[in-house]
Amino acid sequence: MVRIDSVDRYSLADLYGIKPGDDLVSINGGIINDMMDLQFYSTDTSLRLVIKRGDESIRIDMTKEDEYTPLGLNFTTYLIDKQHSCTNKCIFCFVDQLPKGLRKDMYFKDDDERLSFLYGNYLTLTNLSRYELDRIKKMHISPINISVHTTDPQLRVEMMKNPRAAEIVDVMREFCEADITMNTQVVLCKGINDGEKLRETIDTLQSMYPNVRSVSIVPLGVTRYREKLPRLEVHEPEDCRKVIEQVDRWTEPFYREHGERIVYLSDEFYLRAGVPIPPAGYYGAFAQLENGVGMVRTFLDNFTEEARYARVEEPFEADLAVGEAMYPVMTECARMAHEATGGKVNLTIHRIVNDFFGGNIWVTGLITGQDLSRQLKGKLSTDRLMLCRDMLRSEGDMFLDDMTPRQVSRNLGGAKLEFYPNDGLKFARMIFNTEI
Repeated sequence: MVRIDSVDRYSLADLYGIKPGDDLVSINGGIINDMMDLQFYSTDTSLRLVIKRGDESIRIDMTKEDEYTPLGLNFTTYLIDKQHSCTNKCIFCFVDQLPKGLRKDMYFKDDDERLSFLYGNYLTLTNLSRYELDRIKKMHISPINISVHTTDPQLRVEMMKNPRAAEIVDVMREFCEADITMNTQVVLCKGINDGEKLRETIDTLQSMYPNVRSVSIVPLGVTRYREKLPRLEVHEPEDCRKVIEQVDRWTEPFYREHGERIVYLSDEFYLRAGVPIPPAGYYGAFAQLENGVGMVRTFLDNFTEEARYARVEEPFEADLAVGEAMYPVMTECARMAHEATGGKVNLTIHRIVNDFFGGNIWVTGLITGQDLSRQLKGKLSTDRLMLCRDMLRSEGDMFLDDMTPRQVSRNLGGAKLEFYPNDGLKFARMIFNTEI
């Protein structure tokens, strides 16, 4: 049973007399506890709702034009109930490595199966009740994204500090039997779940194909705020090259048998190793693009294609700041833009070292306003600074350290900040001044 916060005017709920403050008990016999229940049980065109208004129980028989017609009910939060948090104490948890003073949302540990389905968030499966696991199968919530890290039960328990972590393979096989598609990820920790342990994990996950559709392997992020946490080492360039060689070798038999890959390394491994990013054909359907797998390849290919047809009338000059990982990529884009336009486009690329987190974080999206202000002061060649939109929260108004774009602009002598999307095509159209 959930409390209705408001009702859209002229909606079905309004038409059938549902009022704010009513409690929605059930739809077609299904008890409503959250947004997932609401979406699942309200897809029929004929609905029987049970509403509680004070002490009165009201039955409403409702007819919809089609299964996707919204009811017009609104609740205090989108999920209706509270977002589910994580109780694990993973040795590699990035949240545990954050200093004080960042945005409040940065400190929340999410482990919510509903957000996995709705927004692609990753689950550990260790914080779900039996009811929630069964509901995933009953509602056929698919695809679902799972943080695996290792399929060795004992090692997974050690890494996540949760005895339920040992259940991972059994639960995933349940999902296979229910024909649920899974995308998975492995945060690779040097000397812990790499080497033969990684090979075992790859073999186990490949054995669940086709239900396991993809496996992304991402490097551990280590900040300087690891007081009282286990000591972990970052992957140096030589380590990254070794991991690339191993994964290619271990996954080749699967590729020869099935004609496709499901195991991919994140772009950061190639960038750190100084190894060329694989061609687009390597990534298949780009199943883990949002997890940093193949994103650089799509960015480069889209930018290169747009640059081929660049026709620039007015000169374009700007400074552009990125993290260490993307620095060589954006430097290459600047070179291509300059050549394609006969010198009319000039971008000065600045490499920002993430001093705030300790220098071991290379990605552009985790750059703070403090580092931008300090490292770019007095070094801009123009009054125009281009930054990736990923540096800001979704509202577009704040960096990780609570600094605003206006504050950074003021620290840099009034430079105009322009934010580009992490998309090669849209970025190209911004600097070539073509229609977006």
